[in-house]
Amino acid sequence: MLIALIYVNVSQNYGYVQTRKTGSHIRLTSNFMGYEHYITIPDHNQIKIGTLNFILNDIANYLTMPKSDLINHLFG
Repeated sequence: MLIALIYVNVSQNYGYVQTRKTGSHIRLTSNFMGYEHYITIPDHNQIKIGTLNFILNDIANYLTMPKSDLINHLFG
């Protein structure tokens, strides 16, 4: 459920589109910042907190914003 929420929010707000689905993982690509950025997210009901942290850090680094701001944009 949380991954679906992240997927929808980053797609709508930051131009990520699904470019591939392999097994239980989804590959998203964005050109929002003028160059391509790829993230791979698991398509599972539950994920480890470390995996979620890595995904959020990766997106925040790409968008050059603090992770706390990204969290507020996605979930706030």
